Amino acid sequence: MKPAPGAPAPDFEATVVEGTREGRVKLSDLRGEKVVLVFYPKDSTPGCTLQACALRDGWEEIRGKARIFGVSADGVKSHQNFIRKRELPYPLIADEDRGICGAYGVWVEKSFMGRKFMGIERTTFVIGADGRISAVLEKVSPPKHLALLKEALA
Repeated sequence: MKPAPGAPAPDFEATVVEGTREGRVKLSDLRGEKVVLVFYPKDSTPGCTLQACALRDGWEEIRGKARIFGVSADGVKSHQNFIRKRELPYPLIADEDRGICGAYGVWVEKSFMGRKFMGIERTTFVIGADGRISAVLEKVSPPKHLALLKEALA
């Protein structure tokens, strides 16, 4: 179940990739700052690339308004390649065990061409400086994501 606006954001600690560097990030260490978690299905797929590049292209409009992280179940190497190839200005969290996805309720059963499978539902969480969810953008169309995120950060 997804945490709703007003609920405390589930804490986590995970591997984060920024450029070619990797490190660790713990959500509770970012308390006092607005944080955005952009959950997306998979690096380098058409919809995810469109969404990531829109964030990159609109970076000057959202930069400084929050700490923004992309989150998927892809590994460090995949994230490094995606960041390098698409020149992404924001870090990506490698949630390979899908623990963060589970905590945020975005690891769900999906269906495509009659086939059912588990995957990440494209969802963005805006977390206030107080550690509570302030907005949830669900099942967002990649081309519309940036405009909705700007509105949520205003």
